[in-house]
Amino acid sequence: FFDPGELCMMNPQTRLVQQTCPSYSMVPGQAPTAASEYSLGSKLMLVASVAFFAAGVVTLGAAPQTSSLFVTPNVATTARPLTVAPVRPSFELGTTKVDKDKVEVEQYFEDTGKDGGFDRWKRIYGEDDDINAVQRDIREGHQITVDKVLWWFESDREPIKGKKVADLGCGTGSLSVPLAKKLGAVISASDISGPMADAARARAEAAGVDMTKFETYKSDLESVTGKYHTVTCIDVMIHYPEDKMQEMVTHLSTLATDRVILSFAPKIWYYELLKKVGEFFPGPSKTTRAYLHSEDKVRAALRANGFEIARSDLTATNFYFSRVLEAVKKN
Repeated sequence: FFDPGELCMMNPQTRLVQQTCPSYSMVPGQAPTAASEYSLGSKLMLVASVAFFAAGVVTLGAAPQTSSLFVTPNVATTARPLTVAPVRPSFELGTTKVDKDKVEVEQYFEDTGKDGGFDRWKRIYGEDDDINAVQRDIREGHQITVDKVLWWFESDREPIKGKKVADLGCGTGSLSVPLAKKLGAVISASDISGPMADAARARAEAAGVDMTKFETYKSDLESVTGKYHTVTCIDVMIHYPEDKMQEMVTHLSTLATDRVILSFAPKIWYYELLKKVGEFFPGPSKTTRAYLHSEDKVRAALRANGFEIARSDLTATNFYFSRVLEAVKKN
């Protein structure tokens, strides 16, 4: 019925409680508008949403053409080898060290076949018109989150230009490319999927980024090493079970000298209920699990690692919801 990523991001909020912001590249210097916090009306919409989807009323087809987002060239990347940094694997199939969820995520996003995980999400994060209404909504929601993070960087007292940023779970480069191109950050972008890392590199090259200051490589999050002024990890925690969240946050914290910016799907009763309803309609491509996380626990994990929350925002569309936190190192 839905792609796994689409399903896990289903949101009962209506468009009435979200102010959609323009693309970062369209209106530079203007802060994206945050979605309104949860209202009684949006909670009541859950009942209607559940009935609506459970009854199978919606038929999702190709959506009409829309205006382009930030740099998203239509570049074929499936056959491009990585040339900047080596693959950094941390686990092997058939060993006791295998993390089942991690293996499933890797295999899903490594699938470059038609309607495979890579193909599906490359289309969602790109400009391709061959997406349905749910996918288009997710594209817009993800871009709003990215725009908010870019605005945080742009509004910093000290510019990020020339400073090192690690973008973990970089996907096709929707955040790392504008960070490098527009703001001059020195980027180290990694993804558990080699094709995704390739796509981010191709996107950077097409945007005219200085590739001596932009590296991409395949790696799971836990194998990333080094020290960076800022570590970003957008829409990745949804693949981590709750009992792995603390370890994830701890590792991100060890990499950052100044700041961690991460996002997650908040664990709220009506999101949980809608997700459970959606599980009754598993589509043929539903191969990854999706996890919601308690905001209080994520904040506590950051505090335990010596970081304090500086800024927080919520993106909520019809099928995408994400809480983004900026945590700075305590003095």
